[in-house]
Amino acid sequence: MRRTHPITLLSVGHGCVDLYQGSVAALVPLLVTERAYGYAAASGVVLAASSLSSLAQPLFGVLGDRRARPWLLPVSTLLAGLGVALSGVSDSYAVTLAVVAVSGLGVAAYHPESARVARLAAGGGHRAMGWFALGGNLGFALAPLAVAALAAAGGLRRSPLLLLPAVVGAALCLPVLRARQTRPSGTAAPPGPARDDTASFVRLSLAVVCRSVVFTGLGTFLALYATERTGSGGAGTAVLFLLYLGGAVGSVLGGVLADRWDRVRVCSWSYLLTAGSLAGLVLVPGPACYLFTALTSIGLYVPFSLQVTLGQDYLPSRPGTAGGITLGLTVSVGGLLAPAIGVLADRTSLQTALTPLILLPVLAGLLFRTLPEPAVPPPSALRRGRRPGVTP
Repeated sequence: MRRTHPITLLSVGHGCVDLYQGSVAALVPLLVTERAYGYAAASGVVLAASSLSSLAQPLFGVLGDRRARPWLLPVSTLLAGLGVALSGVSDSYAVTLAVVAVSGLGVAAYHPESARVARLAAGGGHRAMGWFALGGNLGFALAPLAVAALAAAGGLRRSPLLLLPAVVGAALCLPVLRARQTRPSGTAAPPGPARDDTASFVRLSLAVVCRSVVFTGLGTFLALYATERTGSGGAGTAVLFLLYLGGAVGSVLGGVLADRWDRVRVCSWSYLLTAGSLAGLVLVPGPACYLFTALTSIGLYVPFSLQVTLGQDYLPSRPGTAGGITLGLTVSVGGLLAPAIGVLADRTSLQTALTPLILLPVLAGLLFRTLPEPAVPPPSALRRGRRPGVTP
């Protein structure tokens, strides 16, 4: 396999898994119309998947630091797909909660191990990690289309068809794992890791939390706000499309920029510039919201994959834990705070509720100004084998 092949396969596999993250929320309208779920019951389905996934990811990261488990990639992909595929089989609310929770568990098991394998396959390259992140972003964005196709095919009773992407994703993992297992045994082990920089990792995590609150808040309320500001019924769909499309551009752009400048500088400037575009999105009326949505999305996604590799380099002895926290636990905070934005919007207005979000990218950018750029092993060392301290 050429060097580009493992990242390509991992990226597509990442997209297959993250499609199921987006599918749970996309299934809510079908659950409401076909099963007469109330909003509280429907949101409970989303919570069952996201809360378990977010809380379990750091645990899988810790387990991965003790012993590498590459077999988790195909198994967790199938688990994520199986849970969503079974969500329409039974009319029982309890069964529906249980199977989407299983899907969330599969998502949780996948991300820390996939981040570790992708980092090794990328040989430390930031651009390659950007492509890996891009696959997940595209998978999430395709989830509403997959559910729309399901609705057209016959509704929830056709949900087993949603298992197909999981089968594809699991199959794509196999050649990557086979290539890792058959690498030459005579190559030298990579050098020992630097000492963990826990203080920097904590500040990085706080910056990721700021990003999470902004992105979740926009994802929840931006469609309503755009419709309100422009008076166009199609504005909501358009801005959400731009929010996802900008994420695809930003993920790749982040890796390109980090190859020229260091990651800390790229992330810091990206967040500070994002504060300006977010201010335009919230405060400038009319069609300008489309431009500001695209710029804000790109700015929020430029640091996305860079934050994962920074976390792994701040905790070189615990890369799985770092990946689990930066991809899981910190991301869940945005979902926990989204209801607070809604409460404030009910009492005031959507514009008033979204305005405080402008300060969070500024805070994230300032937090990055306090971070050092960690020293990393040369790419050749990462490609030669595993990180020390992790039993293959």
